[in-house]
Amino acid sequence: MSKIGLPAPQFTAPAVVEGGEFKDISLSSFKGKWVVLFFYPLDFTFVCPTEILQFHEKLNSFEELGAQVLGVSVDSVHSHRKWIQDDLGELQFPLIGDLTKKLSRDYDVLIENEGIATRGTFIIDPEGRVQYESIHNLNIGRDVNEILRVLTGLQSGELCSAGWKPGDDFVKPRI
Repeated sequence: MSKIGLPAPQFTAPAVVEGGEFKDISLSSFKGKWVVLFFYPLDFTFVCPTEILQFHEKLNSFEELGAQVLGVSVDSVHSHRKWIQDDLGELQFPLIGDLTKKLSRDYDVLIENEGIATRGTFIIDPEGRVQYESIHNLNIGRDVNEILRVLTGLQSGELCSAGWKPGDDFVKPRI
């Protein structure tokens, strides 16, 4: 079921934060900010690091838009930290561990028979409502530039045409 316009499922969960430290992260602590919450299947895989590193490369763009990026998989925070240390390098956004799979279930991204999450992306507005969701196949990585485009369009409050990019004209409704 689509979550668009509905309150985002609340959570408090363990995460690896900048510096490799463990910290509990609560969605409620980001009230008043935009949040980009993305789920990925597993650490130490092939497509997942390409997405995480692209989010990392574009983090300044998200921060300029006042958005917090949060990554989630069903791995433990210990697995996250080892993967960051061995393969990814320093990240400046949290990776949340969802060993219980509750968070993945709450956002309807869990593939129950495999026990992993799909590639789900959610943009949550400052009031805590889901304004965007995208869920796609495990084999296809997200394009973070598209997520930035959508976030910018959502923040504009305007009508944005297909292919709209920041700086383009908005759609003017005919009366």
